[in-house]
Amino acid sequence: MTNIIIKFSCLFLLSLSVATNLFANTNTINEKERIAFESSLIEHSDRGRPDAEKWPIEKRLQHHGVPGASVAIIKDHQVVWSSGYGVKQVGKPEMIDTDSVFSVGSVSKIANAALILRLVVEGKVDLDTDVNTYLKSWKVESNRYSRERKVTLRMILAHTAGFSQHGFGDFYPGEQLPNALQTLNGEYPAKHGPVELMFTPGTEMDYSGGGTTVSQVLVEDVTGMKYEEAAQKFVFNPLGMTRSTFANPLPASHGNIAKAHDGDGNPTALPRGYEAMPEMAASGLWTTANDLAKLVIAFQKSLQTDNGFIPKELAQDMMTRVNNSWHGLGPRINGEGQNKVFHHGGANNSYKAWIEGHLATGTGIVVLTNGRNGHRLYSEIRKSAEDVFNWPVDVSTSFQRPDF
Repeated sequence: MTNIIIKFSCLFLLSLSVATNLFANTNTINEKERIAFESSLIEHSDRGRPDAEKWPIEKRLQHHGVPGASVAIIKDHQVVWSSGYGVKQVGKPEMIDTDSVFSVGSVSKIANAALILRLVVEGKVDLDTDVNTYLKSWKVESNRYSRERKVTLRMILAHTAGFSQHGFGDFYPGEQLPNALQTLNGEYPAKHGPVELMFTPGTEMDYSGGGTTVSQVLVEDVTGMKYEEAAQKFVFNPLGMTRSTFANPLPASHGNIAKAHDGDGNPTALPRGYEAMPEMAASGLWTTANDLAKLVIAFQKSLQTDNGFIPKELAQDMMTRVNNSWHGLGPRINGEGQNKVFHHGGANNSYKAWIEGHLATGTGIVVLTNGRNGHRLYSEIRKSAEDVFNWPVDVSTSFQRPDF
């Protein structure tokens, strides 16, 4: 264990320097800001103290046992800084760069929301129609809850539909993967019971990866395409997200993959180095920081024009909390006016991710990590960006724990 940590530390410091020099977009923010951002991380418990010690990113990666991270900073609706930090796998020399793909957990739900909204634009679905109108291969059960009120896509995106199953466990190499119908029905090899209604749709919020999986099946039924193909056609291709995929297990041929690590920063003992997340819409996205930044920017720009990724009116709907929910049509929404922000966290077994966009200023951030403690790190990176780039967004109102 000690030898692994020593090797990790030495390899990490070397790779951090190389990764930053090779892959940082140094022409778009000034050097003073860059240095300040990368060296101003503060322990969460020390925030607000005038004498709080500040740390460089590489020290905090080591402290939290997170081998690698990728960051993209958004300003004026464009990526003004992106960089890789650390290594793809402890004990190996390959470093993280801005093309390295990570598992992003529940941030997948934001890509799923983008796909649903594009289908709205295409006239294939309506947000407020009974989803059973579109579902062919699976139906929402008829019970005392659904008889009172029907489930809609708006409810699913805002987690007010009433479905069970908060999240899903990852699958290891060699394990049989369930398809979406087995996931919904709770049938082997799914690792949970059936997805069911727990309350009258629309009356309260309960975060549900199960509900998101209902929308995954709906997408396939409506388009006649595999879910990952529909996401490619309606989201990834239009936005130029060339490194993003819902393929699970991710094929090694995809290349430049950030591998999984446990809470001590040790490589997870898996033959290929990472898990599979067959519940694609809920937690199965593999992507890069720059690709996710394109999605954040697309949402921000859509609020300014009817010719954006989605029309302005629909974008405004997306960024407005649904009744009885913290969420709009996908992302969580906090603040008002100049402080209004959309965001979402992601947490699979060995990866943690964060995205955030500020609606009034066109600023934001994406942080991806390949360690179980990555949420602790991305909180510190995000706060450093807020302080250095003078974001008009208070961390206490914008930052919340990730959705698991």
